[in-house]
Amino acid sequence: MKSLTIWTNGVFTPPATRLLHEGLRDHRLVVAQTATTSVLIPGQRDEGLFSADIAFGQPDVKDCLAHAGLRWVEVSSAGYTRYDTPDFLEAFRARGSAFSNMSGVFADPCAQHALAMMLALNRQLLPSHVDQLTDQSWHYTERRYASAILTGQTVLLLGFGAIGRRLADLLAPFGVKVYAVRRQTRSERGVTIIPEEQLTAVLPEADHVVNVLPENASTINYVNARRLASFKPGAKFYNVGRGTTVDQTALLDALQSGRLGGAYLDVMDPEPLPPSHPLWTAPRCHITPHIAGGRLDQDEAIVRHFLANLAAFQRGEPMTDRVV
Repeated sequence: MKSLTIWTNGVFTPPATRLLHEGLRDHRLVVAQTATTSVLIPGQRDEGLFSADIAFGQPDVKDCLAHAGLRWVEVSSAGYTRYDTPDFLEAFRARGSAFSNMSGVFADPCAQHALAMMLALNRQLLPSHVDQLTDQSWHYTERRYASAILTGQTVLLLGFGAIGRRLADLLAPFGVKVYAVRRQTRSERGVTIIPEEQLTAVLPEADHVVNVLPENASTINYVNARRLASFKPGAKFYNVGRGTTVDQTALLDALQSGRLGGAYLDVMDPEPLPPSHPLWTAPRCHITPHIAGGRLDQDEAIVRHFLANLAAFQRGEPMTDRVV
């Protein structure tokens, strides 16, 4: 097959780097002058990209638009906020270029992370752990009779992409009722898909509301005071999407008023969350530092995803997680 020039600004572990070089032995690899150590930070402009057929990592948006010969971009993240604009996506469609992300790499860890927290909150694991770390008190009656089971409960998913679909699969054995909000309201097995117009009517039914929304112009502060006021009293809220999709002031009010039974946040705005931020000490609020997508083999999985898509790209076959 024809040799291609592939540009990257990614930073990978040594095993993943070896895997990438081995997988590209029949191609030319161009490494950016400035690597991008975090997918949350936009990549810098790099002249090397203009010699490439394919970009892999977090390329600068303007470079991608300016280089008409760029045939395919695969970002090394599930989120692609900075590329999710009409100008970018329409330009790629118009010139027949492909754009893909890494949703498949991060769907399982994010879904398992959300499920783990749902179970932990239901089963009183977190307050019991606090007891162990503090006064070692034996809250037998309080913890035992506050424990709940997922069986028969209702889960509402805000967004139904790769993470939402995987979480719905993991929830199936628990016999929960699953709703999901999605623009396309085609039916899904085991899930009731609802349009956004029905959200306020369904919110009072949900025991758990899981936010997996990406950040774009339509999702900023999507979970706002009005929607939080429609939550079932005592419901629990989870965010493994993006911090900017939640009005955090309204969330604090809902926690402090006691309306929310708990909140689990893996993403916040800003990140890192400053030590003085009131979310750290809000009642029944539990925080992890944007690790829901983490996995021991993350970098190797990213590289394998890219190499598998590269093979499909060369054969003219459908690619995994293609957006455009």
